[in-house]
Amino acid sequence: MEQADYVHLVRVSEMASAENSQAYRRSVVMFAALGYAWVLGCLILALCLLLWSGSHLMAGQWRFVWIMTAIASLGLFWNSLRALWLKVDKAEGIEVMPEDAPALFEALERIRKKLNGPRIDAVYLNQDFNASIRQVPRWGVLGGVRNELNLGLPLMMAQDRNRLLAVLAHEYGHLRGGHGKFGAWIYRTRLSWTRLYEGMQGDSGIASFITQKFLNWYFPRFLAKTFAMARQDEYEADKAAASLLGKGVMADALVEIDVRQQWFAQNFWALHWRSARKKTTPTGPFSAMKYWLAQPVKPAFARQALKASLSLVSGLENTHPVLRDRVDALTGQRPQLPQQWSEGGALSLLNPRKLSEWAKAFDKQWCVENATAWKQHHARLARSEVALAQLNGEGYQSAADLLQRAQLMLRLDPNAEVRALYEEVLRREPDNAKALAGIIDVLPLDMGDVRLQLLERLFGPHVEYRWWAANQAVELLESRQQIGVEGEEAAALKLWRERVRQTSDLEDQFSEELMQTPLLNGLLPHGLTAFEISEIEAELRNFRPVSQAWLVRKQLNTIRGRSVYVLFAEMGGLGEAEGITLGEQIHDRLEVSGVLYVMRVEQAAMREDIERQGFKPVYLRALG
Repeated sequence: MEQADYVHLVRVSEMASAENSQAYRRSVVMFAALGYAWVLGCLILALCLLLWSGSHLMAGQWRFVWIMTAIASLGLFWNSLRALWLKVDKAEGIEVMPEDAPALFEALERIRKKLNGPRIDAVYLNQDFNASIRQVPRWGVLGGVRNELNLGLPLMMAQDRNRLLAVLAHEYGHLRGGHGKFGAWIYRTRLSWTRLYEGMQGDSGIASFITQKFLNWYFPRFLAKTFAMARQDEYEADKAAASLLGKGVMADALVEIDVRQQWFAQNFWALHWRSARKKTTPTGPFSAMKYWLAQPVKPAFARQALKASLSLVSGLENTHPVLRDRVDALTGQRPQLPQQWSEGGALSLLNPRKLSEWAKAFDKQWCVENATAWKQHHARLARSEVALAQLNGEGYQSAADLLQRAQLMLRLDPNAEVRALYEEVLRREPDNAKALAGIIDVLPLDMGDVRLQLLERLFGPHVEYRWWAANQAVELLESRQQIGVEGEEAAALKLWRERVRQTSDLEDQFSEELMQTPLLNGLLPHGLTAFEISEIEAELRNFRPVSQAWLVRKQLNTIRGRSVYVLFAEMGGLGEAEGITLGEQIHDRLEVSGVLYVMRVEQAAMREDIERQGFKPVYLRALG
């Protein structure tokens, strides 16, 4: 099915749900029944064919037609069972017993009674910043279910008691009453068809061919038809939680989780991994996590995070609506930052002794899983310290040396004082783009006027930085507007917003030119320093499948000042999917001052073409 057709079907289902919810749900039931009718019909047909062909084979009639019929009927029988029997992976985490967290189980029981929901059969504590309830089929899609609550310890550390209970009530709201049971059944059915559809890709045989043909027609239509109900169920679960704990509590919980998740992903892990500078073996994160997640989020970060969330639009890739839509549906207002941040009060729902035991278990598990990555990161920071020590020696230092010192210092400590280094570079080269961008990043937030002046200086001559500078200026001016700064800044904000629009168009043109330019055309030497290449070599040594790699640069006409680097890597023995995954991992590890693409060298002709243009490998795996 074409994407446009899928979008159209989703919109039709949304309108049908809004006009007549009961009629819409009946149509969903009928369409779901069609799928199961097809499966049951195939199952009966397979049994009949199997009995028919089996009777001939047992009578000694070993003809080709009976053998093939038996094989085809077995395949059809198996594929039909796959559609009816939904296998769900075992829950990850530690199972929590009522005696381990009596307050938590008492709260869950109160929520259950008020929402008229089924009982929770098991509670699992895990390492995720999330909470969810899932229904595990006992006897396949058409049978009974087991209700399991998955609760993340980081989430409990980041929420107070009432807000966490609101989150749990939301999850429980998916199971409430008749609508909850129906919605849960549809959810399991969506999951079943999704797994069958994905599992059938690449299967061969007559039975698989027939099943795939049906799935190709039915599966996207079923997803589209049930999309509106799945999304509406999220809104109804929010309302169910708000009916117990209040709209304000639920809205604050939604906003706080969103903001803290961003801080957790962007800041906490950077803080934790920084300790690899001094420690060769990994340290468990959960002790420090408990402290940091109980601290209020700094206002500047909170405003930026909320702004990023408010820019999102509820799309069709996920049935969960975005934060803005959820809060608006709940309160009729725009999401606002909480007046008061949580201080970890939800941990009181757990037995303190067991909590300490679970945290240590999670720490141990994390250390085991991240031992290799920690070792690699420690080595990277050690190399940076050596390089920084060499640069800190006596003698004249060029602007490039000063910029590299600043980069290394920030790699070792994101809060390092590097402002003086950038100022020295700008004293020598007033229009140095890297120094301007660097000092803008490290200036205190209360120096907004200075930052705006520097952004103006960066925006003018440096086309490659214009989009970034315009967005930085808009963010700064919007944050000052929120605290009541007006006057001339209104005109400045209008100007910078227009610049964002213009530079966004330019970025789109840049991307289009990049996609349309043949990969091996217009290649240039990478132009990186010896230290930068040594860093790339050291990182590539961590990826054993890479036997050799070439790094080149492309310069596009749209934004000539922006370098595009392409790393061509030979990955012997890996399949296509594995190669893509490895390429993404390499991309995340390498640092270059520009856009980086990692391309797999699959054919000898490509390698020869690269070498014919005079490029030498930047990495060769040592033998033995």
